Amino acid sequence: MVSKYLIRAADVPAYSPANHTGTFNRRLVSSANVGAQHMEVVLGEIAKGGGALPHAHPGMEQACYLLEGTAHVEVEGESFEMVPGDTCFFPADAMHIFQTTSDTPAKLLVIYSPPYGENPARVRRPE
Repeated sequence: MVSKYLIRAADVPAYSPANHTGTFNRRLVSSANVGAQHMEVVLGEIAKGGGALPHAHPGMEQACYLLEGTAHVEVEGESFEMVPGDTCFFPADAMHIFQTTSDTPAKLLVIYSPPYGENPARVRRPE
């Protein structure tokens, strides 16, 4: 029996998000596949040197848990390096970037609340 609540990453189509380079995401938990209304979970893979260009999400919090690789992160003027097992948090409307620094792709889980859904109205870029 197939469960409507079990998600296998290999069964979820990959997409390249706007405002990112070298990035392929799979939306694991969303309203479209399991009916989630208050959160979204994305599995991301970002090639060396790729990542998110500066942006913010008005009214939406974001957390990233690094599974593999290393990354450079900047959020609201603070910068730091991430290694596997680290988690970073982006407050609602906080300008941030995320860039892979390892020779191998970075793999990460990204959690949005409320859900993002690649809605262009839910992102702000520098002017």
